Amino acid sequence: MAKLALKNREAKRAKTVAKYAAKRAELLAIINNSKLSDEERMEARLKFQQLPRNASPVRQRNRCELTGRPRGFFRKFGLCRNKLREVAMRGEVPGMIKASW
Repeated sequence: MAKLALKNREAKRAKTVAKYAAKRAELLAIINNSKLSDEERMEARLKFQQLPRNASPVRQRNRCELTGRPRGFFRKFGLCRNKLREVAMRGEVPGMIKASW
């Protein structure tokens, strides 16, 4: 089980990404627009550097909703492999059955 601080850190990162998403997209559009002058693009780059590091979506890590485990994560269910198996065995995931061949 992940520490509560790690779960809270990820939640804080997700909140920061959402907060700065529009501003980030706007600045990136200016930076990548080759029709604008170099001064405008450089100014946008400097503003982009002033954004918090946690505003970047790359810094987010998917974690299991139940345990906070960062590895073996299934996006479709929001759970790690261990908890997904437990939940599926209890029959709490509609349509999921144990494989047999």
